[in-house]
Amino acid sequence: MNTASAPKPETTPSHMRDYVAGLVVFLVALPLCLGIALASNAPLVSGLISGIIGGIVVGFLSGSHTSISGPAAGLAAVVTAQLVTLGSFENFLVAVMIAGLIQIVLGSIRAGLIALVFPSSVIRGLLAAIGVLLIIKQIPHVIGAAPKNIGGYYLGATAIGAFSVVLLLIWDRIGLLKRLPIPSALVVVATGVVINVAFAATGSAWVIPGTHLVQIPTANSLHELSSFIPSPAFSALSNPKVYVSGVTIAVIASLETLLNLNAVDKIDTLRRVSPPNRELVAQGIGNFLSGLLGGLPITSVIVRGSVNVSAGAKTRRSAVTHGFLLLAAVALFPSVLNRIPLASLAAILLLTGFKLASPKVVKSIAKEGRRPLVAFAVTVVGIVATDLLMGILIGLVVSVFYVLHNTFRAPLRLFREKHVAQDVLRIELSSQVGFFSRARLEYELNGVPSGGHVLIDARRCDYVDPDVLETLKEFRLTAAPARGVTASFLGFKSNYPDLGDQIEFVDFTTRDRRTKLSTVDVVDLLADGNRRFRSGHRLTRDIVRQSRPADAERVPFATVLSYFDIQLPVENLFDLGTGDVLSIRVAANAATGDIQGSVEYGCKEVGTGLFLVLGHTHSETLESANEAKERVLRTLSELSERSSTIATLVANGNLGLAGGIFHSQSGLVEFFDTTGRALGSEAHPVLQS
Repeated sequence: MNTASAPKPETTPSHMRDYVAGLVVFLVALPLCLGIALASNAPLVSGLISGIIGGIVVGFLSGSHTSISGPAAGLAAVVTAQLVTLGSFENFLVAVMIAGLIQIVLGSIRAGLIALVFPSSVIRGLLAAIGVLLIIKQIPHVIGAAPKNIGGYYLGATAIGAFSVVLLLIWDRIGLLKRLPIPSALVVVATGVVINVAFAATGSAWVIPGTHLVQIPTANSLHELSSFIPSPAFSALSNPKVYVSGVTIAVIASLETLLNLNAVDKIDTLRRVSPPNRELVAQGIGNFLSGLLGGLPITSVIVRGSVNVSAGAKTRRSAVTHGFLLLAAVALFPSVLNRIPLASLAAILLLTGFKLASPKVVKSIAKEGRRPLVAFAVTVVGIVATDLLMGILIGLVVSVFYVLHNTFRAPLRLFREKHVAQDVLRIELSSQVGFFSRARLEYELNGVPSGGHVLIDARRCDYVDPDVLETLKEFRLTAAPARGVTASFLGFKSNYPDLGDQIEFVDFTTRDRRTKLSTVDVVDLLADGNRRFRSGHRLTRDIVRQSRPADAERVPFATVLSYFDIQLPVENLFDLGTGDVLSIRVAANAATGDIQGSVEYGCKEVGTGLFLVLGHTHSETLESANEAKERVLRTLSELSERSSTIATLVANGNLGLAGGIFHSQSGLVEFFDTTGRALGSEAHPVLQS
């Protein structure tokens, strides 16, 4: 049995990967919880509390397998503003509790579907912008920049940061390292601690100062630890501003959660979809408890979610694990964690940022077209220049603008159809024709010249705004007759009986029209139809009307002799209506008595103005084309010599002779006269005698 190509069994159980991923996320979340609290002008311990609740409570209740919840950098500006409005952090905690209750209600009424209205380009812009922000904000820590010494660096932090980045870059490229059961991020953190401890033990000047290490508050007892934790001031419930603040936090936190949840789902290796309504309820319970216990608002956080996925997490165990580790860190060993260099953590975040904002992402968006690329770019720039929520709203506004612009600009498509009897302007309505479409429709209808023919085609339309319907009725009953415009309607009969369907233009050849067509005119009609056949833009025809008993005025304009090897009907090949040509199909020699009689009947009795012999090729080689051409010319010559009727009609100028070659691979038909020269006003003389 050959087992060379059999997949290798995984060396690390799924639950062990989750626990290890939880450890990695904990190491990343710890400084982020503290940093966000600092940026929000809130007590540092409040950031840790929200991280613990986001991990344990929300992680347990959430339906997401990979999302991580906790304090979010995108809410820092909101928290700062609400603290100023409410006057104290204790009052603010009451607003957080109210926000949690509102989120529970939103989830219960299934409001989570609001996330589906955001275009994927905006969500991917969110991911890329977070990546850019990570790169920008973590570079100073990676290079060991001294915050109060412009141009200065802590060389120990610089060395650890550079080593960490290199190790992360090569880890996945070396098979031996990649197969190890521990993630590269954990190795980077442990190595950073060991190197800095070695610097300190040897008295090196490269030892990293406390400003470039993790810093969390330490307590000598549980009583001292509890003194760090603020409590909500329930007396603030009488303050109307608290409720306004609660609604503000609930809306922004819910929106950010749903967007981040969607973004994390997109990078989940198993492509699972998280239930948004369940997530809102879980976040609501988490925020209520966070406010009650002295924490910051909680949301799903894209940075920690990205790290979680990168570390190999598969289930919610990683989120819950990281929450318990945060709790243990605060309660049991804060001094040990304070040895971790920020450069090591920054390197992990830096590489995460590069993955989120890689050039491949931009190239992928660019392939989808201009509109998603613009929305993506605007979202990225908006988030980087302002904040996460504002940037998302800017990207959404741009996307909505494009929708409205396209609705106004392209509610309909115009086709100039060249029928046998006359030209027709076909206005094809889109599936949804709203109020904004009225101006464009009136502009096009007013542009139809006197004596022109216009067809309003609503066969693809599901909805027409009442104002648009009123415009169409007014045009049909008043404007069109007054200006001498012939208006036809198609597709309205079942959905809009007030308009009904009617075809006013003649879509077949009349005897009067036939007598005015020269041989070149007929060839041009066939060539135009062949172009429509190849492009897929066929004329609009009322087949039911054409299938009724032939009108006395209906006259075919050509007799076409083709071979059974051509699988397509001639009418399809030239985009013709029923009865436009008299078609004769043969299997062998065309110059027989029966075939000659049919040709003579069509050319003399029916009165067609052109006799066309249509050959074909099965390959695009010149040799194949020449063979087909010679066969067609031979058939034309034999029938002309054998039939005095055909010879007389040609001599009197009542009949034209032409040959054609159908190229089966491209669908193109080329025309030529009895001497082999290209025929038609736009002929392409490819065939050579």
